[in-house]
Amino acid sequence: TGWKLVHADVFRPPTSYPMLFCVLVGTGVQILLCAGFLIVFAALGFISPANRGSLMIGMLLLFVLLGSVAGYISARLYKAFKGKNWQRTTLFTAMLFPGIAFSVFFSLNLVIWSYGSTGAVPFLSMLAILTLWFGISVPLVFLGAYYGYKKDTIEFPVVTSNIPKQIPVQPWYLNVGVTALMGGILPFGACFVELFFVMSSIWMDQYYYVFGFLLVVFAILVITCAEISIVLNYFSLCSEDYRWWWKSLLTAGSTAIYVFLYSTVYFSRLQGTLLVTYALYFGYMGVISLGVFLLTGAVGFGSCLYFNYMIYKSVRVD
Repeated sequence: TGWKLVHADVFRPPTSYPMLFCVLVGTGVQILLCAGFLIVFAALGFISPANRGSLMIGMLLLFVLLGSVAGYISARLYKAFKGKNWQRTTLFTAMLFPGIAFSVFFSLNLVIWSYGSTGAVPFLSMLAILTLWFGISVPLVFLGAYYGYKKDTIEFPVVTSNIPKQIPVQPWYLNVGVTALMGGILPFGACFVELFFVMSSIWMDQYYYVFGFLLVVFAILVITCAEISIVLNYFSLCSEDYRWWWKSLLTAGSTAIYVFLYSTVYFSRLQGTLLVTYALYFGYMGVISLGVFLLTGAVGFGSCLYFNYMIYKSVRVD
């Protein structure tokens, strides 16, 4: 019954970095839909694995076009938090993750160019990526945010009180750090076998054909992230801790920690000796792990939001 005692506080906006939270969730939904559509198209045969560039082009186009979804989600959530700086929120949504990814990509490309490698990306290709980003993605993010702010504020099933309820001392296993580390184990365990074949395709120049199986693993990953987030969220609410916003994001998002740790173990297969090999591998795996964090974190938050909405919708408050 502990979760019923915090009905007047459970939908209180997070006090720590609410704008950043909205940006991460919006970008996470964008990456989630991008990955889902890409895997479905590949499984249906629209994208051929024999043409290695087709997957990259499809991923870029889907990510750019889904910028409107990121802007819409972050705007709706930020409006529910009663935020005022909507322009800054939209700008961060359009710039944060793409900016980090492009900065790493550009820096590593300079390193490859300094070694005189033919694998360096030409200047015109870099210019095309910037055109896609600033010419299509950024305007679509602002367009989605515009429609998101025009929509009515999200109505929660219970009224939030003016005075926050005091949170009792929590057991050690419900600490944010502990739940985050525990929450990432099961989702990683659900996908790490397939992760080996995906990484072999990326780094060992092997072809990957079993996109149907990858689609099943992707669905299992999403379901596992949702389940573990809901369970740990329910335990926290029963302990009268209503600070579930960031916890739901970090619980499932910690899957990325295990993905990056696994990548350090996998690196031994490459037998790299040059410094540039270390820079390329861990630079790109860092960006991939960040994308995994946003994707799984968005799944964890969305499932917890739906769960909390449904259980508190059934509570009768006198």
